[in-house]
Amino acid sequence: MQFGGGNFLRAFVDWMVDILNKETDFNGGIAIVKPTAGGDYSELKAQDGLFTIILDGIKDGELVAEKSLVTSVQKVVNCYTEWETYLDLAKDPDLRFIVSNTTEAGIKFNKEDKFEDGPPTEFPAKLTVWLHHRFRYFEGDTSKGCILLPCELIEDNGDALKKCVLDYTDSWQLGNEFREWIESANHFCSTLVDRIVSGYPKERAEKIQEELGYEDELLVAGEYYHSWVIQGPDTMQKELPFSQTDLNVEFVDDLVPYREMKVRILNGAHTAMVPVGYLAGIRFVKEAMDDETVSGYVASLLLEEAAKTLDFPEDIKRKFVSDVLDRFRNPLLKHQLISISLNSTSKFTARLLPTLKDYYANEGKLPKRIVFGLSALIRFYKGEIDGESIPLKDDQKVLVFFASQWIKYDSNKLSLKELSQSILSNTSIWKEDLTTFDGLVDSVSRNIEEIDKKGIRQALINESLDG
Repeated sequence: MQFGGGNFLRAFVDWMVDILNKETDFNGGIAIVKPTAGGDYSELKAQDGLFTIILDGIKDGELVAEKSLVTSVQKVVNCYTEWETYLDLAKDPDLRFIVSNTTEAGIKFNKEDKFEDGPPTEFPAKLTVWLHHRFRYFEGDTSKGCILLPCELIEDNGDALKKCVLDYTDSWQLGNEFREWIESANHFCSTLVDRIVSGYPKERAEKIQEELGYEDELLVAGEYYHSWVIQGPDTMQKELPFSQTDLNVEFVDDLVPYREMKVRILNGAHTAMVPVGYLAGIRFVKEAMDDETVSGYVASLLLEEAAKTLDFPEDIKRKFVSDVLDRFRNPLLKHQLISISLNSTSKFTARLLPTLKDYYANEGKLPKRIVFGLSALIRFYKGEIDGESIPLKDDQKVLVFFASQWIKYDSNKLSLKELSQSILSNTSIWKEDLTTFDGLVDSVSRNIEEIDKKGIRQALINESLDG
């Protein structure tokens, strides 16, 4: 059972189940449940759950394209108009897995929800009613519990979903026996998902449908790369035979290191790339990867600095970095640097500052590429380059502070070193005083001076930061 039939789940989970069915003896079908009131999935129903997925990307340096008809969806239920049909799904003895993607705001408890509502508002409330229906129908049989695999982009999504279900159980006074069944017979697994799904390929749809030989209103395009990391018991691997396929699915005991690797490498690369690329006159991620100097800088930052702070085998780290760089080279994903630049200061604090601190502690010196990225970020937040305005988007207090410091510098009220000192010591932005790192103020002020005097590419080359 799947809560949500949007582009991501169709191009991720439904596609994976289709491959399991074709390559193993899994033989699974999906019942998609509409979790929100808006829309009715009429197109999905009209096409009997069938849709085509288009996957493009770079694999091992080569451009790949894959088209496949996904046939795993067998039923589509709108619980707002088919509440009893939704509840009847609980009577299926073979239903074992529950997947969801109801956005980051979807997993929450709402005290206004009532058990008698048909349906209640929140997704966890609908789920709790369904689980109780199943508990009652099978008379508490522990073999009829479910494995829940939430895909919402929040930390510990499995734990968060379980807490909501238990909160509704208590609020609605559903009894200790049901609570015990939830605890013992069901597995709420936290997961980490990764695939860029761009949705309906409007610009290419006509050409694609000519090649396919049929029309498909539900065409969904995404990148070839995919990753699903699931924190759950070993027994689950037997029930979900991903190991018998080439799908990039891992079952782990602890999700935290994998989340950290994604944040420090994938997200960290984006955050470092934005100001460096933009100041170099680049506007898209793909253009940054085509630029030898900028792409060399990003690659060396990941391999020589970020990867060194992660506790994974060297081959796994290098493979992850290689996959990330291949994804950035995808010519069909048009990612604007300025879009990624939203709230860059808080992104630096979350994604690159932990790496800087660990590298500094482990190596006894500053990571010069991350420091250069920080320098470029401060220069980027001046809001202009070569007479062109930069459309900065961040908390207004942050923007006002940066503007005031740069105005003081331009009017000779601050030297470049004093500017760097003032900005790096602002604990409301960085959550700590960065001037405590020995040599950081001097390095940042020197980098900014080089960027303005010689241009950012030459500054990179002079510092030998591009690999």
